[in-house]
Order: sequence, then C-alpha cells, then structure tokens
Amino acid sequence: MKRILLFLATNIAVLVILSIVASLLGVGNFLDKNGLNMTSLLAFAAVFGFGGSFISLAMSKWMAKRLMGAKVITNPGTAAEIWLVETVKKLAMASNVGMPEVAIFDSPSPNAFATGMNKNNALVAVSTGLLRSMNKEEIEAVLGHEMSHVTNGDMITLTLIQGVVNTFVIFLSRVVGYFVDRVILKNEEGRGLGFYITTIAAQIVFGVLASIIVFWFSRKREFIADAGGAKLAGTQNMIAALERLKAGVAEPLPDQMSAFGINGKPSKHNLALLFMTHPPLDDRIEALKKMSNF
Repeated sequence: MKRILLFLATNIAVLVILSIVASLLGVGNFLDKNGLNMTSLLAFAAVFGFGGSFISLAMSKWMAKRLMGAKVITNPGTAAEIWLVETVKKLAMASNVGMPEVAIFDSPSPNAFATGMNKNNALVAVSTGLLRSMNKEEIEAVLGHEMSHVTNGDMITLTLIQGVVNTFVIFLSRVVGYFVDRVILKNEEGRGLGFYITTIAAQIVFGVLASIIVFWFSRKREFIADAGGAKLAGTQNMIAALERLKAGVAEPLPDQMSAFGINGKPSKHNLALLFMTHPPLDDRIEALKKMSNF
C-alpha cells in the first residue's frame, strides 16, 4: 500500500525549511553555546514541531486540490453534481457542521477524501470512478464516512499528534547529533559537519518510527468514520459501499493522499500493517457487522 500522507509530506518539508532558517539565524548555536541546554532545546523543538504541523494543516486543502486535480463544484451543472452537493449539504446539516466545499477528481478507482483546517472549513471530494461504480445509497454512505472525519475533527487531532511527534523527533535527533559531534568526533569548536549529517539521518529514522503512531491513529479513526457513515446513511449501505470497494480494482490515492481516502489496499503482513493508513476492508466490514449484530 502506498502509505505516505499529504499531511506528513508537507510536514516534513516545512520542518526542513524551518530547520534551515533556524540554522541560518544561529538558533542552534545558542542552544548549545554552554553545553546542550535540554530545557531550551525542548522548547525550541515544541515551537518548531507544532509550528510545522499547523502550517501543514493550513495548507492541506490547497495541497489536496493541486495534487488530486480536484475541481470544486461552485455551480452544479449536471443532475449528478446537483445531487452530490445536496447530499453533502444534507449530511453537513445532520452533522451540525458548516457546508464543506464539494469537489470531483478524475480517477478510475472508486475513492473519496476529506480534509481541511477545521470542521466548518472542509473539503469533501469524490472520484469519477466512485460516481460511476456505486449507487446513490452507497455513495451517500461514503460521503457520510468522510463527513464523520470532518465532524470528529480528525485533522485537528492529527495535527496535535503530529506536533507532539515532531517535537520529540526534533529533540532526539539534535541530542544524537550533539552526542556524535562532541563525544564521538571530539569536536569542541561549535557545530561540525558530523552534527548536521547525524541530525538529518536521525531525524529521518525517528520520523519513520514516529509515523507508526500517526498511522495507528489513522487506522483507528477509519473504524470510527465507518460507524459515523453507518449512522448517517445506514449500516447496510455502509457495508455495501465497503464491499463494493473490496470487489473493485483497488488503486489507492497517490502517496501523499493515502490517509485521506476511504479506500486503501489491504495487507496480510503484520509488519506492513504498521505502516498502513487504513485497516483491511475485511476488518472494517466485520466491525460494522458486529456493531449491528448482523
């Protein structure tokens, strides 16, 4: 399964830029001028860690539209577009959230995603493949699933989790870099090349390990969003929609959008599951059946 989130990709890019700016401004030298100051380093890591994740969140809708080529429906011109907008409006009212932007992106694979900075300023998009392959009841269930992500504030929660993860990645990578530079390489004249190389390498390794937490959160929220979709559109319709996804040709969204979509490629490998944004469809269907005592 393609596993990398748009949010994570943007987050990493922002962190790199912020780190470069900090180096140019000499912030790093201040932190270890008289030996590594753990308190100052932790504060620095928190500011940059949470700053990077919130910048990523603010950019999420813009990035999603550009990456997926999603075209927002401003003036519905077809019966399908009118129905789609009206259905999302109905679900938004039932969920007591602001009307999100509604968009369609061109993809033969049935999929949909939701993103946005807050639940009253979201974007819900569906693929052309989904509109062609599902009936209205199944599409409404998928839209209910995505609206549940919006209503539950999953992007905000993801941002907070990512902020904590970023903080410790930045903190630990610089501790390792400082240790290698000063203790192993015996550099006593400011930061040497060893610090920067080690810090970057450690940040990548810690970032990959920390992403397991984000992926775990994403998988848990999929079960909750399925339950929300079942509540809004009916359990049988939600199960039918997931069965339709299971029966179709699974072509997940691009790397950066994987966690935003409803459809993910299943994996039977336990280790691979750690890096999946979505639980296997069989597990999601079984959870819904147990919930409704099918």
